[in-house]
Amino acid sequence: AAQARLRAAGPVAALSSDLPALRPEELTEALTAAAALPRAFVADAAGTGTTLLAVRDGELEPRFGAGSAAAHAAGGAVPLDGGWPGLRQDVDTPADLHAACWIGVGDRTSGFLEATSWTPP
Repeated sequence: AAQARLRAAGPVAALSSDLPALRPEELTEALTAAAALPRAFVADAAGTGTTLLAVRDGELEPRFGAGSAAAHAAGGAVPLDGGWPGLRQDVDTPADLHAACWIGVGDRTSGFLEATSWTPP
């Protein structure tokens, strides 16, 4: 699936699902910025992964996985540099979840963390 080619007859985007601190306005701003470019992506907080990949028209050509930011850039996608901490902070480790909590997570995530008595590393 990481190498899938998805053809769109208009704008399409792929968004990571592990973004508990994402705010709607961040996504709106990023998608608006992406719409001005043929292909664009948002790198994760570490700068090596990808949390959002967008194409204005044509093939999405996702290259998610280790080093996906460099892979998307090599494939012609333009990195978007907006100040979107919630969009950039994906969660792959407990430390990432801790960072997301500092940004601010939604009610369901905070409720789950409270119910499980999770404490950051």
